[in-house]
Amino acid sequence: MMLDWNTYLQELGARIAEIGRTSPDIVRGYRTMSDAGQKTAKLDPKTRELIALAVAVTLRCDGCITTHATAALKNQATQEEIVEALGVAISVNAGAALVYSARVLDAVHEKTSS
Repeated sequence: MMLDWNTYLQELGARIAEIGRTSPDIVRGYRTMSDAGQKTAKLDPKTRELIALAVAVTLRCDGCITTHATAALKNQATQEEIVEALGVAISVNAGAALVYSARVLDAVHEKTSS
Protein backbone atom coordinates (compact mmCIF):
# COMPACT_ATOMS: atom_id res chain seq x y z
CA MET A 1 0.00 0.00 0.00
CA MET A 2 1.40 3.42 -0.96
CA LEU A 3 -0.44 5.31 1.75
CA ASP A 4 -2.82 4.50 4.59
CA TRP A 5 -5.71 6.26 2.86
CA ASN A 6 -8.20 5.82 5.72
CA THR A 7 -5.84 7.35 8.29
CA TYR A 8 -4.92 10.08 5.84
CA LEU A 9 -8.62 10.93 5.32
CA GLN A 10 -9.12 11.18 9.09
CA GLU A 11 -6.04 13.37 9.52
CA LEU A 12 -7.11 15.56 6.62
CA GLY A 13 -10.54 16.00 8.17
CA ALA A 14 -8.94 17.06 11.46
CA ARG A 15 -6.77 19.69 9.74
CA ILE A 16 -9.69 21.01 7.69
CA ALA A 17 -11.75 21.25 10.90
CA GLU A 18 -8.88 23.26 12.40
CA ILE A 19 -9.00 25.63 9.43
CA GLY A 20 -12.77 25.87 9.89
CA ARG A 21 -12.42 26.79 13.57
CA THR A 22 -9.83 29.44 12.75
CA SER A 23 -11.65 30.86 9.73
CA PRO A 24 -15.15 29.42 9.31
CA ASP A 25 -15.85 31.42 6.14
CA ILE A 26 -13.09 29.59 4.24
CA VAL A 27 -14.65 26.18 4.82
CA ARG A 28 -18.20 27.53 4.49
CA GLY A 29 -17.31 29.09 1.13
CA TYR A 30 -15.75 25.85 -0.05
CA ARG A 31 -18.83 23.85 1.01
CA THR A 32 -21.14 26.31 -0.75
CA MET A 33 -19.17 25.95 -3.97
CA SER A 34 -18.90 22.18 -3.63
CA ASP A 35 -22.61 21.73 -2.91
CA ALA A 36 -23.79 24.08 -5.69
CA GLY A 37 -23.33 21.56 -8.50
CA GLN A 38 -25.29 18.90 -6.67
CA LYS A 39 -28.35 21.13 -6.47
CA THR A 40 -28.94 21.02 -10.22
CA ALA A 41 -29.25 17.23 -10.15
CA LYS A 42 -28.14 17.05 -13.80
CA LEU A 43 -25.54 14.40 -12.91
CA ASP A 44 -26.09 11.54 -10.53
CA PRO A 45 -23.77 11.35 -7.49
CA LYS A 46 -21.76 8.41 -8.86
CA THR A 47 -20.99 10.26 -12.11
CA ARG A 48 -20.00 13.39 -10.17
CA GLU A 49 -17.58 11.34 -8.06
CA LEU A 50 -16.08 9.60 -11.10
CA ILE A 51 -15.45 13.02 -12.65
CA ALA A 52 -14.00 14.24 -9.35
CA LEU A 53 -11.58 11.30 -9.29
CA ALA A 54 -10.38 12.07 -12.82
CA VAL A 55 -9.86 15.71 -11.85
CA ALA A 56 -8.11 14.66 -8.62
CA VAL A 57 -5.60 12.66 -10.64
CA THR A 58 -5.07 15.56 -13.03
CA LEU A 59 -4.45 17.92 -10.09
CA ARG A 60 -2.33 15.35 -8.22
CA CYS A 61 -4.39 15.90 -5.05
CA ASP A 62 -4.12 13.02 -2.56
CA GLY A 63 -6.77 14.57 -0.34
CA CYS A 64 -9.14 14.74 -3.29
CA ILE A 65 -8.32 11.14 -4.21
CA THR A 66 -9.15 9.70 -0.78
CA THR A 67 -12.26 11.85 -0.37
CA HIS A 68 -13.72 11.10 -3.80
CA ALA A 69 -12.69 7.43 -3.84
CA THR A 70 -14.63 7.01 -0.61
CA ALA A 71 -17.64 8.88 -2.04
CA ALA A 72 -17.49 7.01 -5.38
CA LEU A 73 -17.57 3.65 -3.61
CA LYS A 74 -20.37 4.86 -1.33
CA ASN A 75 -22.33 5.73 -4.50
CA GLN A 76 -21.83 2.21 -5.91
CA ALA A 77 -19.06 2.98 -8.41
CA THR A 78 -17.33 -0.22 -9.43
CA GLN A 79 -13.58 -0.60 -9.79
CA GLU A 80 -14.12 -0.97 -13.53
CA GLU A 81 -15.99 2.36 -13.69
CA ILE A 82 -13.28 4.03 -11.63
CA VAL A 83 -10.56 2.67 -13.93
CA GLU A 84 -12.48 3.95 -16.96
CA ALA A 85 -12.71 7.42 -15.39
CA LEU A 86 -8.97 7.27 -14.65
CA GLY A 87 -8.37 6.33 -18.29
CA VAL A 88 -10.07 9.59 -19.28
CA ALA A 89 -7.76 11.51 -16.91
CA ILE A 90 -4.72 9.76 -18.37
CA SER A 91 -5.74 10.51 -21.95
CA VAL A 92 -6.56 14.16 -21.22
CA ASN A 93 -3.25 14.65 -19.44
CA ALA A 94 -1.40 13.11 -22.37
CA GLY A 95 -3.43 15.29 -24.72
CA ALA A 96 -2.62 18.37 -22.66
CA ALA A 97 1.08 17.52 -22.84
CA LEU A 98 0.76 17.24 -26.62
CA VAL A 99 -1.06 20.59 -26.88
CA TYR A 100 1.50 22.33 -24.66
CA SER A 101 4.31 20.74 -26.65
CA ALA A 102 2.83 22.44 -29.72
CA ARG A 103 2.88 25.73 -27.76
CA VAL A 104 6.59 25.21 -27.02
CA LEU A 105 7.30 24.77 -30.72
CA ASP A 106 5.23 27.88 -31.46
CA ALA A 107 7.35 29.86 -28.97
CA VAL A 108 10.56 28.44 -30.43
CA HIS A 109 9.45 29.33 -33.97
CA GLU A 110 8.60 32.88 -32.92
CA LYS A 111 11.94 33.33 -31.16
CA THR A 112 13.98 31.94 -34.04
CA SER A 113 12.14 33.64 -36.88
CA SER A 114 13.42 37.15 -36.07
